[in-house]
Amino acid sequence: MNLLLTLDENYLLPCKVMLDSFFAGNPRETDVKVYLLHSQIPARKLAELGAFCADFGAELRPIAVDPALFAHAPTSKRYPKEMYYRLLSPLILPRAVERVLYLDPDMLIINPLRPLWEQELNGNVFAAASHTGLTEMANEINHRRLDTEHEYFNSGVMLIDLKAARALVTTEDVFRCVSEHEKELILPDQDVFNMLYGKQTLPVEDVLWNYDVRNYSKYLIRSSGRHDLSWVMANTAVLHFCGKNKPWQADYKNPFGMLYLHYQNLTVRKLNR
Repeated sequence: MNLLLTLDENYLLPCKVMLDSFFAGNPRETDVKVYLLHSQIPARKLAELGAFCADFGAELRPIAVDPALFAHAPTSKRYPKEMYYRLLSPLILPRAVERVLYLDPDMLIINPLRPLWEQELNGNVFAAASHTGLTEMANEINHRRLDTEHEYFNSGVMLIDLKAARALVTTEDVFRCVSEHEKELILPDQDVFNMLYGKQTLPVEDVLWNYDVRNYSKYLIRSSGRHDLSWVMANTAVLHFCGKNKPWQADYKNPFGMLYLHYQNLTVRKLNR
């Protein structure tokens, strides 16, 4: 299984917590390669992360992204070059890699990801989940804002057919989309993904593969009470701590934060051994 991460030094601890949960929830995965796209994570920090992965039998493959790729990219404080990494990952990753599963670092992986990894794309280039099935109003707003007709996909979990994506994704398309739609973009890289590649994306179930922990009560109502905490713990693979408030912050209030702190404490204990 090939995992893809894109982050900076500030997210290394959440990244380790996410990976620790992945290895706990996927004990049968014995051949895991973790590709990390970054710009300037110090070599010492990369070595520490590599050793952390090696303890689980996984291999870290860090890739320092060539800044020349973004010579003509619209960049600013709101649009740093790092925001393009997952969008352009098909052009950055080694050509020998044919499929990859992108994961945000603000997640817990509590059940196996193998069924998602083996998902047939049926001619699509990507697979991703939409959170907007919880409210049709959000879908309508995003349709008008981005001039799209498909569901609005969350790009925190993306299965990518890299061979097909290399024939589809171009730097010119991505940079032009940012330049032409700067005023409409709220979540820039996610909006761009939906505008350019939403039609080539296979929808997967968010309650399984990209569960927004802020919406527990809505998931419960939508499922007529079936998707309670016991169901989530037994069936959901990815708990996504979406939004600005994160579970490692002192003022985090979501009940799932307790579970996150448990995983974080386990990770910190391993790091301090």
